[in-house]
Amino acid sequence: MDPDKITADSNLEALGYTPELSRNRSTLHAVFMCFILASVPYGLSTTMAYSMAGGGSPTMIWGWIVVSLIMLCVAVSLAEVTSVYPTAGGVYYQTFALCPPQYRRVAAWICGWAFIAGNITITLAVNFATALFFIESLNVFTDSAGVGITADFHAYQTYLIFLGITLITHAIPAFGNKWLTYLETFAIFWTLVGVTAIVITILVVADNGRHSAKYVFTSFEPQSGWPDEVRQPAIQVPRAIVGGVVLNFLAGFLFLLPLAFVLPDIPMLANLASGQPVPPIFKSATGSAAGAFCLLIPLLSLGVICGVGCVTAASRCVWAFARDGAIPGSGWFKKVNPSLDNIPLNSMMLCMVIELLLGLIYFGSTAAYNAFSGVGVMFLTLSYACPVAVSLLLRKRKDIQNCSFNLGSLGLFCNIVCLAWTLLAIPLFSMPTFMEVTKETMNYASVVFVGFFIISAAWYWVWGYENYAGPPAEGNVSFVSEPGL
Repeated sequence: MDPDKITADSNLEALGYTPELSRNRSTLHAVFMCFILASVPYGLSTTMAYSMAGGGSPTMIWGWIVVSLIMLCVAVSLAEVTSVYPTAGGVYYQTFALCPPQYRRVAAWICGWAFIAGNITITLAVNFATALFFIESLNVFTDSAGVGITADFHAYQTYLIFLGITLITHAIPAFGNKWLTYLETFAIFWTLVGVTAIVITILVVADNGRHSAKYVFTSFEPQSGWPDEVRQPAIQVPRAIVGGVVLNFLAGFLFLLPLAFVLPDIPMLANLASGQPVPPIFKSATGSAAGAFCLLIPLLSLGVICGVGCVTAASRCVWAFARDGAIPGSGWFKKVNPSLDNIPLNSMMLCMVIELLLGLIYFGSTAAYNAFSGVGVMFLTLSYACPVAVSLLLRKRKDIQNCSFNLGSLGLFCNIVCLAWTLLAIPLFSMPTFMEVTKETMNYASVVFVGFFIISAAWYWVWGYENYAGPPAEGNVSFVSEPGL
């Protein structure tokens, strides 16, 4: 047996868990998985409408640089903590382990539910974004009147495409778990080839001309109505977290910069009914519907691969939480399927059902997608901040001193930035994109955010208050169960 696997399993057992999931990732594969989960070129493509509304190309470029630096601080903070507690429970287990006995059950419960809600809603948002992006990609082909071929699509047709994508992204990790590392490796090179083709084509062809560098970096054109303003697990996982952020920054910057030089009319892009400006940008740059669609294929493929990564992550965090009895039906959802390479199939199916049910909201409001993507970021940001806050504010970073990924004063600075970002992100992602709010532009993320918290709080007082004990009481931390917390 691989000695690294033996060591990793021994460390997991020391934390009170029985190793059940298969281990088939090297450090490089772990970095690849972090990269695929972010899928930056795809993610930037499906959310570029916010940059167009916020000011155009300078918002894209400078905003990406600033956000990437913030995310690097978050990644460093999590990497330090993860090097101490490298379990599938992630931030949930880490929060419990670091927190003082009298608060740890409640703190872990909040963090765990936020982590689950974030992963599920992000998976939903990714798959729905792929559906919307695919529909708008087809619209580069127009009829004689210049109308896109899917302009008359109804809500049910959009939902059916979303349904198909959701089934595909769940079937791949369910039946091909042992091949996921190959898929992730392929995705890296596919992204490299695709982004290279996009960059070269749109800059060389530039059918409608190119902007100056001054325009790209300084010409703010806000359309939103808001005032102008400052525009081995213990070793492998920390390295993967930080390495993934660095790769994502580079990929995002290389993707955004050429697009900024060939942007067509900003107000038009900001007010597209589809909210997907990249297909029209590609068509404008190439002057060809067929050429634009060919350049969109790598991004569409990456969207599906990103969905597979999100499904894998969501199913494992639900499984980890169920392993500690923290969700209804935990006995069923903590099981792994030995015939399918020990994947948490039941947890995966639970996530899929929730995503499909939440997706039905699209029939009542086309703004529902914005709510799910926004609330996913809010929940995940909160969950990431929980162990960092406990480590910094309550433990004074004592647990980090002897870990394998201790960055000292730099780590302290990153902790502070991480917590400051959390305090900003939750209200920020609750705000509407446009100052003039309508039914279609209203951001319902805050409603969904509060709704999930009400459900988790209700379940805690109904069941968790008396029954939830947290992670196993073994390992290097002295777990103390305090009554009534």
